[in-house]
Formats: sequence, structure tokens, C-alpha cells
Amino acid sequence: MLHQLADTRDRRPVWWIHAARDRAHHAFATETRTLLGRLPDAREHIHYTAATASDKDVPGFVRGRPTAQSLRAMGIPADADAYLCGPLAFMDDLGGFLRDHGLPEERIHTERFGALSAINPGVTAAAAVRPHQPPGLVGTGPLVTFARSALSTPWSPAHASLLDLAEACDIPTRWSCRTGVCHTCVTQLLTGDVTYTTQPLELPETGTVLVCCSAPTDEVVLDL
Repeated sequence: MLHQLADTRDRRPVWWIHAARDRAHHAFATETRTLLGRLPDAREHIHYTAATASDKDVPGFVRGRPTAQSLRAMGIPADADAYLCGPLAFMDDLGGFLRDHGLPEERIHTERFGALSAINPGVTAAAAVRPHQPPGLVGTGPLVTFARSALSTPWSPAHASLLDLAEACDIPTRWSCRTGVCHTCVTQLLTGDVTYTTQPLELPETGTVLVCCSAPTDEVVLDL
């Protein structure tokens, strides 16, 4: 979105609010600062929750998280459109501050950062395990990347489906029927293509895939 605004030299006021642990964890800092510099009316507000002495030369950063008070001080108008992306707690807090500030619900848009909670019917709850490479021999098929889990692994026909591979890697998944009927497992397919090992009752929307009954035909990136 920021690239689009910068490419068109959009004249609307833009507030860019970014929270990170410190400069070392500040994603795309140089790129976003360059893009904001191409906009005629942009404001950058950086919050470091665990700033160190080495961060002192970062221009204009504030220690701590965004608060209702800091948002008021930014002068955000009540008719602004807000786009929030981050962990659920962060979006809940920031969305609440914006609503209290006067922004109506329909102007606050959210995109969760991180995997959705798992839906695994009939499976006993267990302690969460960090995603990892699947056990056994390394596959020789197309590379499968689980974007939100930051894990890539070659496909192996030893797995019945992409869902089966995700489970072997202890990646949180959502499923119910495992036969392409319920669409609980529908997942964004960011790049690549798949084939269905079991034809689903109804194909999912373009750009998504049913991981419970599909396998990659080339390198794929999944939003898991």
C-alpha cells in the first residue's frame, strides 16, 4: 500500500505508525522511510518497546507502545481510514484507541500477523511446538514454504497432502473433514500451483487452496 501511495505521489495525509522491539527488529526501516519521503504529506511515528543505547540515533522514535494519548498527540482525524497489521493483542489495543478517538468501526481494517489458532477436531490438546523440518528423509519434490511460520521444506510424496506435511512440521492448521468438503482448511496460496489428490466438492476461491487434499506441482508459498 505504501509503494502504491508513493508511486502516485498521493497528496492525502498519511500517518505511518510502526512498533518494534528495537532498531534490530525494525522491519523494512530504510525502505519505508524512503517511500514516506516521496509523499508530500506523510508523518512517521516509530515506537520501540525495548530500545537500547544503540538506538539513540534513530530519528524520532518513542520508547514504549502506542497509547491512546500518543495517538491523540499525532492529530489523526476522526474520518481517517486505519489499516492495522500485527498480533491480535496489538490490533485490539490500537483499534480500541482509534475507536475511542472517534474513528467509526467501518474505517478500521485489520490483518492478523501470525498463524490462526488451530482447529483440529478430535485431537487432544498438547503443548505448542516450534515449527520444524518434518522427520524422516528429506523430500526431493518442489519446495513448500509456510510463510507465517518462516519454514521451507521440499515436498515428499510420503505425505498425503499439504495439510499432512504441515502437521508433520507442527505448523498450526485448521481442518475438519480432510476430504475437500467443509473448506475449514482453506488457505491463501501466495505463489505456485497445486493439484488436488482428491477432487473437492467445490473448488475454493482463486488464490486459495484446500490443503487437506492437495499437493504442490511446483514451488508453493502458503499463508500458514
